[in-house]
Amino acid sequence: MRKGILIFLIATVVVLGFAVHNVWTLLQLLVVDGSEDAISRAELPAPKSGAINERPQLIPKIIHQTYINESIPEHWKGPQQSCIDLHPDYEYKLWTDKKAREFIAAEYPWFLETFDGYPYPIQRADAIRYFVLHHFGGIYIDLDDGCNRKLDPLLAYPAWLRRTDPTGISNDAMGSIPRHPFFLKAIDSLPNYNRKWPLPYITVMASTGPLFLSVIWVHYKNAMPEGNDVVRILFPDEYNHHTWSFFTHHLGNSWHSNDVKLIFWMREHWILITFIGFTVGFSLLYVIYSFCIRNRQNNGKSRFAFTRTNFYRRISQKDIELNDRHEV
Repeated sequence: MRKGILIFLIATVVVLGFAVHNVWTLLQLLVVDGSEDAISRAELPAPKSGAINERPQLIPKIIHQTYINESIPEHWKGPQQSCIDLHPDYEYKLWTDKKAREFIAAEYPWFLETFDGYPYPIQRADAIRYFVLHHFGGIYIDLDDGCNRKLDPLLAYPAWLRRTDPTGISNDAMGSIPRHPFFLKAIDSLPNYNRKWPLPYITVMASTGPLFLSVIWVHYKNAMPEGNDVVRILFPDEYNHHTWSFFTHHLGNSWHSNDVKLIFWMREHWILITFIGFTVGFSLLYVIYSFCIRNRQNNGKSRFAFTRTNFYRRISQKDIELNDRHEV
């Protein structure tokens, strides 16, 4: 095998290996769906079943929600009130921006600098939900998610998250006992993921949003938790697709900007984008390889020309020396 080809193949393997290493967790999200930890519809009592009262209550009866202030937009008052009306025996906590910062300053001061430094308000709204679930326990619900039935059956699981499409988990509805190790890992990891990306949507998703939580979930699962440390997964049918589902979804996406249209287009055409990416990548490697080969060939010709010139120069010098001696 020629040396140039070998170098090209080694460089290709190194580049691909580096790329795969950096996105390995994201690749795992394509195959890890949480089905082994799913909350089966068969184990959930029907909405009006007497078996609900027979289940253990591990998660405290608290509903957490977040908003800028206490002036909830009109289109979210219905979903909010549906959760309050269905759960008169639950404590309700609305975490405004002011209350959230005061809570972080009092209970988690090590995080306050990161909390204040987030460039987008939604990042603080994302972060506070992980902290209050870790501290108080309870159930967090986005304001654009209404309650379709009582949440009591979900209190029987030490921690649960919602599966989302096309991959990973969401952070719009979650439940936990206080001090659950998953949410401890989530809040402990937040400073390490506080990076700014070119698009605001990616920055939010990867630093505090569902993508961040999905990555933490994969890492947590890889550590193979057991017993009450396992995080159970609520799948779409139990979320908001049927009359027995727990939630109803309403108009949301209040923090989305124009870059989201590009992201959603990329998600719909990911096969095309992947093909283009590999084509451009391999084309670039081929150009580099061709340049190296051409440069090597040119250097070889130069060395040959230089040697031949020296050869003739030596002959010419020898002839001159002979001619001089003859003349003498």
